[in-house]
Amino acid sequence: MVQSHSTLQIIELHWRTGIVLEIPGILESAISRRCFLQTAGYAAIAAALNQRRLSASKNTPHTPIRSCVLLMLYGGPSQIDTWDMKPEASSEVRGEYRPIKTSVPGLINCEHLTACAQIMHKLTVIRSMHHDLTNHNSAMYQALVGKIPSSNNEVLGENRLGDFPNVAAAISYATAHGALPRTGNPLINVALPHVMHNVVDLPGQNSGFLGGSHDPFQINADPNAEQFRVQNLQRPPAVSEPRLQDRRALLKSLDQLDVENVDLASYQRRAFELLQNDTVQNAFRIEREPTSVREQYGRHKLGQSLLLARRLVESGVRFINVHDGVLNGQTVNWDSHSNLFPRHRELLAPLDQGFAAFINDLDQRGLLDSTLVIAMGEFGRTPRVNVHGGRDHWPNCYSVVLAGGGVQQGTAYGASDNLGVYPQSHPVTPADLAATIFTRFGINPEIEIRDRTDRPFKLSEGNFIPVF
Repeated sequence: MVQSHSTLQIIELHWRTGIVLEIPGILESAISRRCFLQTAGYAAIAAALNQRRLSASKNTPHTPIRSCVLLMLYGGPSQIDTWDMKPEASSEVRGEYRPIKTSVPGLINCEHLTACAQIMHKLTVIRSMHHDLTNHNSAMYQALVGKIPSSNNEVLGENRLGDFPNVAAAISYATAHGALPRTGNPLINVALPHVMHNVVDLPGQNSGFLGGSHDPFQINADPNAEQFRVQNLQRPPAVSEPRLQDRRALLKSLDQLDVENVDLASYQRRAFELLQNDTVQNAFRIEREPTSVREQYGRHKLGQSLLLARRLVESGVRFINVHDGVLNGQTVNWDSHSNLFPRHRELLAPLDQGFAAFINDLDQRGLLDSTLVIAMGEFGRTPRVNVHGGRDHWPNCYSVVLAGGGVQQGTAYGASDNLGVYPQSHPVTPADLAATIFTRFGINPEIEIRDRTDRPFKLSEGNFIPVF
């Protein structure tokens, strides 16, 4: 395992030894210079989008969004016990929770989502999302990428260089190649506050064949911690700004001796830029938020992660993945095969507080219209409660919540049948959601992207969801 280093230490180690170590969000793995250059060469060929075709869809509604925040409720929350309750069904289907009225007449949700009930007029619930992958790993890949994995037999497979890039990585690539305008923040794709894991790191969390430069800038720290810091953005106290500049000059002079290092130099420039960019540094200083704001979001990991996501949206980050849940089945998370109702109750409280505060905060700051917010799991739970008081994996019909980005407010799209078994109307797939995200950014989802063997693939095979 590669030892954790600060960005500055990695830079120093490289110019001393010629070895490249992992920088989250910058390089993929521990590889030699020669191997790195070969990989960079493949990445330049692999999946190269035709920039002239990277144009907005003619059907793009409204002004293109500026950012997207995807809240992944890892493990699979129960749709029947949150956004698609079945109060008229038998007890083994409707469960223990009571429905409550919301700010939209005729729409109900769970009694443990009281804050979200008050902002239902700002939300749209898709109640007909579906696919057929029942394993966490393969389902997560499809949820984040919008593509069916090449082999569902590899249900515990980790991220691979040949994987299709996730939606966030594709947005990063589009921005880097001029299809989307740059903002004042060099960070485009950020994930926090941890990597999701099930035996291996869940597939779909990286940039696949687009190469490591489009991987997320991964935050592995709790924003609710008293001494929250992003380690790879911290300069050692003994290294002053002039000393950092001297080291950068020395590195540049050494690299000029090796003309093959043009690609590597771009990674080095990025590392220095992140260390010295005030916009980046200020975005992560969550301690500057007023106490009242931090309390509104809730002093817990999820609430403060969403508050940090708001700061990242303000700073110009295009795509932010917020992960709620680390390990399925080993901690209190949404994968509730037993004792679902006490487990979900514990999870719904921070979700209700943090998500409602996040939507209201974006709205009050004038950021909601330009930011698409998505809350979802990789699948839902079985309509019937099992003998252990839980619900099992159910990808055949579940719910996704949308807010902002021009979405129709205060409505439900699609419907499940009377037991929540299958979609009854307007079925939606993860591919459709991916196509919708691309379209809302102003990117035509039908453009071709090429892998490392120069095979062409559509950016998305889905259809735009007409909820805007």
